[in-house]
This record gives sequence, C-alpha cells and structure tokens, in this order.
Amino acid sequence: MSTEPTVVLVDDEEMVVTALHSFLQLETPYNILTFTSPREALRAMEEQDVQVVVADYMMPDLDGISFLTRVRETQPQASRILLTGYADKENAIRAINEAGLFHYLEKPWDNDHLKLVVRNGVERAHLIGQLDEQMSALEGANAELADIRQRLMKAFL
Repeated sequence: MSTEPTVVLVDDEEMVVTALHSFLQLETPYNILTFTSPREALRAMEEQDVQVVVADYMMPDLDGISFLTRVRETQPQASRILLTGYADKENAIRAINEAGLFHYLEKPWDNDHLKLVVRNGVERAHLIGQLDEQMSALEGANAELADIRQRLMKAFL
C-alpha cells in the first residue's frame, strides 16, 4: 500500500482518465487510481483512504454530483473536484451544496491549473486529517479532566 496521497479520477471516457492519469503520474508524487465507472470507484474507496476525487459531471451510470455526494458521506476528508464540459452556475451551486465541492474545473482543463488544484486538495485533506486528530486529542483530554474533577468533588464533598 502506498504512503503517498491517493487521487481518484472518474470519467466515463477512457481517453479522459488516461490523459489525466498520464499527466498526474508524471507531474505529481501521488498514487493515482482511475475508473470509468463511478460505482466501481465507490467500491474501491471502501478499501482505502482517499485525499482527492476528481469526477466528471456527465456520466451515464451516476452523475458527478451524486457520485461526489456519496464520496462526501464515506470519505468526508477527501477534497471533491467536479470536471465538466457543461459549465453552468446552477450545477456548480448544487455541487457545492450537495457534495461539499472543493473545486470546479472545466473541460478542456489547463494542466498547470489541474496540478495546482489537486495539490491544494491534497493539502486540504491533510489539514482536515490533522484537525480531526487534534480534536480527538482535545476531547480525550477534556474527558480526562472531567473525570479528575468529578473524583476531586467526591473526595472533598
């Protein structure tokens, strides 16, 4: 299993996932997984943590917003990116509200911009993971302090 961050690419067009995979494989240190089926991608993501998910908007099996909404439920720390050739504000707003969209990219994409967005998405996922760890540690410390307080109250009352 790779220790590098994992990026999942989902598009029903093989040529698109191949182009994205080739570019990101050459230009980034990330573990890149590609799928032409959103349902297969969801099954694969049950097995491992994912930092970034890039999904096409128009897919016959499951549209990108519905797919990314499911990703949000199972991998809330993952940065979700919608890739589309059909840019419209209504779908962008829907994606932000329903899927917690991190970014919206239009086809054809600019490779440098794609690399920057994916890198920022990986960093975002990493920071959310750190925040979750710190919150858990604080909750544990708070519970321990509450226990000590309760024992002190019993001992002196």
